Amino acid sequence: MSPARASHATSADVRAYWNDRIHDLEISTHAPGTPGFFDDLDEYHFDKLHHLLRLVSFDGHRGERVLDVGCGAGVDLVRFARGGARTVGLDLATSAAQLAKANAQHRGVPAAVAVGDGERLPFPPDVFDFVFAHGVVQYTAHDGPLVEECRRVLKPGGQAIFQVYNRISWLNALSRVMKVGLEHEDAPVLRTYTIGRFRRLLAGFPSVRIVPERFPVRSRLHKGWKGSLYNGVFVGAFNALPRPLVRRFGWHLLAFCTK
Repeated sequence: MSPARASHATSADVRAYWNDRIHDLEISTHAPGTPGFFDDLDEYHFDKLHHLLRLVSFDGHRGERVLDVGCGAGVDLVRFARGGARTVGLDLATSAAQLAKANAQHRGVPAAVAVGDGERLPFPPDVFDFVFAHGVVQYTAHDGPLVEECRRVLKPGGQAIFQVYNRISWLNALSRVMKVGLEHEDAPVLRTYTIGRFRRLLAGFPSVRIVPERFPVRSRLHKGWKGSLYNGVFVGAFNALPRPLVRRFGWHLLAFCTK
């Protein structure tokens, strides 16, 4: 997406888009909002993003106040709540917030969920021990204000995790070569970041560690000869390469920030 197109999008544009869409809807045969649907989302999410279970301590925030910005259907939110965190989920889309509430209810875990804009968080300063913003910065109308709001509501010494898409990545290159669009390429805002640009965005934090992740796994969404080529050849060939040689080309950039 061009920077010019991103600069003209508004929060209302982003809200309207995500109110009409459910992320990863296609992987489940169950009706949205049912227990089977949430089971499928959880299984797919942590199969595709298996690195999260290694890098994010979902069980390490017992008794702490955790904010999940852009919580979507609540897959990560429920994991934090299961680990004993006092969780709050926030999403710009009403449809997503409703699904997150239903997910927490089905799982039997306490989680407060609200509709709200990450660029204007409805919380006072210094109230959360941990802020999780996975897959939201690249879609918001204005990324700087969202990051600053997350920093504002974080307690001194608290940690925030942000995830964005890596511009210089295997998936971005493959998408261009194979002429297969990126997921949600039609969103009002879809940014990609270099590591340098991402670090500059996070300059308000005194401590930032950026980890490239999300390497090829078999796709359940792409069909036809392109899907067969990707699953049958590319995934195995790429993952046979020594990881140190290709690590910087991971599709996701995760930033671990301390206030």
